[in-house]
This record gives sequence, structure tokens and C-alpha cells, in this order.
Amino acid sequence: MKSDRLLSILLLLQTRGRVPARELAERLEVSVRTVYRDVEALSASGVPVYAERGRHGGIALLEGFRTDVTGLTADESRALFVLAARGAHAALGLDEALGSALRKVMAALPAPFRPAAETASRRILVDATRWKGGPQPAVDLDTLKDAVFADRRLRLRYRHSGERRTRTYTVDPYGLVAKAGVWYLVADLLGSPRLFRADRVRGATVLDDAVRRRPGAELADVWEVLRRGVEERPGGLVVTVRVRPDRLDMFLRLNAASLAGRPEGGGGGDDEWATVRLAYGSVVEVRQLLAFSDRIEVVDPPEAREELARAATAVVEMYRSDG
Repeated sequence: MKSDRLLSILLLLQTRGRVPARELAERLEVSVRTVYRDVEALSASGVPVYAERGRHGGIALLEGFRTDVTGLTADESRALFVLAARGAHAALGLDEALGSALRKVMAALPAPFRPAAETASRRILVDATRWKGGPQPAVDLDTLKDAVFADRRLRLRYRHSGERRTRTYTVDPYGLVAKAGVWYLVADLLGSPRLFRADRVRGATVLDDAVRRRPGAELADVWEVLRRGVEERPGGLVVTVRVRPDRLDMFLRLNAASLAGRPEGGGGGDDEWATVRLAYGSVVEVRQLLAFSDRIEVVDPPEAREELARAATAVVEMYRSDG
């Protein structure tokens, strides 16, 4: 709606200062011509807004102009108070600031919307941690956060999974991401995007050098590329498995990241096994299937069956009593 768009322009200008018309058009998903018409409408309604042409031009409010209008709808008010992962704010040292900000927002809301916003905060809880995730290692985000907010380069001492020694990297951070209770630093290393788990950082130093990000790259875009790289990594080995019906749901849930298609069968009765195909990067990864004991059977390929047989034999030998 035009009224919402006008208010969005007003709030963006109040927050950002001068903003190019093309950027406003992209954010609002309209044409540049429409943005200029909206600016004229704001000006006609008494808002001191003006446009500057040229390479360094843009649209801006007269210096010193402020408005206290929030412009929030009832649903937007609810959305603000359904905030995910309190632990994320605590890890960044922002728990107290969050509480203070929400109190200020509550005071600024139109009176009819306040009860709905308060009810939403009491009736909806988002917990981003996984079930039975176990104790999480201590994570010191202070230095990482300082570099991210100050737009400075970082020198990291980092331990990769499976390695004992630490490596030293100089990186250009885009920001921090919390996914399923785990914090990641998203940064460029030698101009290429990389993910660093915060709990594997053994030391971090904020450098005096300004960050050197790739032009036009934003945290959300870089994270999406890295996330897809992890989730869509092709498996070099497709393993066919038969699963008993009483373990199928759990099996699919625990192996969701490796599924190479929909399960077949398993719905006709307690004796009908389901057939599931999994994609692994190497044959050694099939050893994790031993956790399901005799409730699953690897059918194909032969090298996967042989790998499981070797692993099972090694376990039996370890626990065999000499007496």
C-alpha cells in the first residue's frame, strides 16, 4: 500500500540519512520513478524531504527533522516481541539492551496494540537449540563482535576439527551467525568466503587495518553461499539401506542431511522394511550406521557392507572377554 511505502521511506531516511533513489527502489520493490513520486507526496504532506541529483546525490530529510511515528501494525508489533534465541543476545552481551529496547518499543506502540504485543511475548517462545545437544563449549565472542562492529580485520588462531595444532589466519569478517545454538564467524580469507566455528577459535586479535570485503557482498548473501555449500555437498558414495518400520522415523531424522531421495516402502505393516538411500563422502562414514544395530541392514554397495563388517568385528574383538 502507498501509505506503508511512504512511511517506510520516511523511517529509512530518518535512520540512514541520504539514500540513493535506486537503493530505495530496490528495498521497496518499486521503480525509481515511483520513489520520486512518493518523495513528492511526502513533501506535499509537510515532510521536509528533498532529492539531490548527480553521482553523489540521493534523497534525504532536512537536517534535524525527526518523527516519533512508529508506523507499526498489530502484526508487526507482535513480531517484534516474538524474538528468537534469548541465548544469542546473552552471548553478545545484549540481553539487558534487548529488554530496555522492548520496553521503549512497548511505550511507543499505539495503545490498542500493546496488549497483543505483550501476549505474544508471553505465549510464543522460540528456542533455537537442538534437542539433547549436550553441554556446549564456552565461546568468547567479545573480540569477534568488536571486529565485526568496528569493521576491522581479525587475526585468528583456529583449530580445525580433527586437528590438534592451531592455524593462524588473517580474515575480513562480514558478521556472526548463530545456527542451531552454534556461533559462526563469516569472513573472507584471501578473498574467498569461509566459515569459522566460534568455539574452535583459540585466540583472536582485532587489527588496526580496516576490513577488506568484496564490493557489494553482504553477510546474508555470503552466508547463503556457504550454507548451500555445506548442505548441497555432493556425496561420492550412494548407500542403499533397509530400515525396520519401528526405527524409520528416527533413522530419517538423524540422517536427514545424507538422504539421497524419498524412502520406499515401510508402510504396509510391522514386517515391511523401508528402503532408504544415503549419500556419503566416503565409505568410512557408513560406520555411523552401527548405532542402529540390527534395526537396519546395508544392502549395497558391497564395499559399504565390508566396511561395516570390519567395524563390527573390531568392536566385538574389543569387548570379547578373555575368560
